[in-house]
Amino acid sequence: MKYWLMKSEPDTFGIDELARLPRKTVGWDGVRNYQARNMLRDDFAVGDRAVFHHSSCDVPGIYGTMEVVRAGHPDATAFDRAHRHYDAESDKSNPRWYQVEVRLLRKFAQPVTLEALRKHATGPLKNLIVLRRGNRLSVMPVTAEEWKFIHRLAHENVPD
Repeated sequence: MKYWLMKSEPDTFGIDELARLPRKTVGWDGVRNYQARNMLRDDFAVGDRAVFHHSSCDVPGIYGTMEVVRAGHPDATAFDRAHRHYDAESDKSNPRWYQVEVRLLRKFAQPVTLEALRKHATGPLKNLIVLRRGNRLSVMPVTAEEWKFIHRLAHENVPD
């Protein structure tokens, strides 16, 4: 099993929207970066786990966890002329963009804020990619140790 961090802006697609789909899956579509695309296409597998990170919002951070329920497959939004993720240069016979399908495992009672993550940037989270300056990827790997530490922080943030 691999672990991932998947970022989305909550005004585009947030954890609350995913939470309204109990036991349903959703395609993590619209990724238009080749490095992230390669990970979605080549590295994600059914059963992998991901933390759901909100970015470009008032309180950026990790808001919950997801499970990958379908591995990388072509992102159909690239072929849909009416969709905002349409790519006129995409070819169904040789897809350019990929997605995975996920389902919500748990929404944290309180987010693990980006500020809280940064407090551990010289310790257990020193290699967490989302904390690197200039990082803009929407999909990135997380180590098992980072995964466990993020969950410890999530439990610390849960009010008594």
